[in-house]
Amino acid sequence: MQDVSALENAIGITFTNSQLLQQALVHRSYLNENPSFELPHNERLEFLGDAVLELAVTEYLYQHYPNPEGELTNWRASLVNAATLAAVSQEAGLEGYLYLSKGESRDSNSKARNYILANAMEALIGAIYLDRGYEAAAGFIKQWIIAKLAHILEHKLYRDPKTAFQEAAQERLSLTPTYHVVSESGPDHNKHFTVAVRLGDAEVAQGVGTSKQEAETAAAAAALEAKSW
Repeated sequence: MQDVSALENAIGITFTNSQLLQQALVHRSYLNENPSFELPHNERLEFLGDAVLELAVTEYLYQHYPNPEGELTNWRASLVNAATLAAVSQEAGLEGYLYLSKGESRDSNSKARNYILANAMEALIGAIYLDRGYEAAAGFIKQWIIAKLAHILEHKLYRDPKTAFQEAAQERLSLTPTYHVVSESGPDHNKHFTVAVRLGDAEVAQGVGTSKQEAETAAAAAALEAKSW
């Protein structure tokens, strides 16, 4: 296994059980090519980390902001979405430590890689929770993820992209966007959907997500950017 001490220094967490950190970095594809590898893939840690992340962010927002539930829900969604988590993974330097198949290592598809990075960040949070407890995990989340909140609020990145795109399309073009599944892949427990958003017959953009709703949201966000709305 690789030396992860530099990664521990980067994220500010020293693990008692370094195998938990190693496991958080193991993508399923790596085990397909290396079935004798001593650690399992990171999907169970990802499942745990997702719950810890949502609780920590929800708790922080509840304690620090008196805003209505709907606003806090949108803010939370902006903090825990795949784009934010992938960016944090890159900042923390996780990408260079991921255990990936040769095919995934060569894949230049930024959308697919971003989901791997986002999932690894959730798995890392799960690993921190198991190794160091909730307070350490929440501290990590505050330092690396909740720290993005000021930027999100300043630039109003918390707006629901589907609502924003629909309002803009109706106001500017008197058209209502429609969403269409282009493809879906992966096993039932780890599906990935690609969805296109159209205005009339013209495709504006595509988005990828682990659910149709998430993919539609990603497509709407891409469409807002494509149209500069």
